[in-house]
Amino acid sequence: MDDIATLDVRSLRLGQTLSLCGLVHTGRDRFHKYLHDGGALPPGVDLRTSALYHCGPVMVRAGEGWRMVAGGPTTSSREEPYEAEVIARFGLRLIIGKGGMGAKTLAACREHGCVYLQAVGGAATLIANAVEQVEGVDFLEAFGAAEAMWHLRVREFPVTVAMDAHGNSLYDEVATHSQARLRSLLGQ
Repeated sequence: MDDIATLDVRSLRLGQTLSLCGLVHTGRDRFHKYLHDGGALPPGVDLRTSALYHCGPVMVRAGEGWRMVAGGPTTSSREEPYEAEVIARFGLRLIIGKGGMGAKTLAACREHGCVYLQAVGGAATLIANAVEQVEGVDFLEAFGAAEAMWHLRVREFPVTVAMDAHGNSLYDEVATHSQARLRSLLGQ
């Protein structure tokens, strides 16, 4: 298993699969905009030793705490206007989501030593099973359950390196290969 807190992100390569264990925080549109506009992280949250997961989980009360029922990734491109600044400002090293991100985020990953990890879309229950404990929640009243910042202790959370800390992107590689193949098929 790959410990989130001690993972050497600069050593990770495109296509590498990981099984994460450690602390993951969810964050979607409202949370990213809040940080981008000057907001602060909750006390005790350190994005240098944890991961930020683009996810709007389905949570249910479990006694005094919470339990994740479903936790699939949300479309990460919605965070593109904010993510580069979040990486730079908070030392973010690990982003988890689906569908990739744009050139600004890729450049920030290269400059600051961050990677974008692809979680499997449509596997919300599998991912929920990787959550050992919901450690808490912030911004629940302000943002609502789907947009709140949930703090999750995970084990065997499956991801693939889709954008590395060296400026490489699987999404760019697929686009380049697809365009070349299309030109070949069209006889160009």
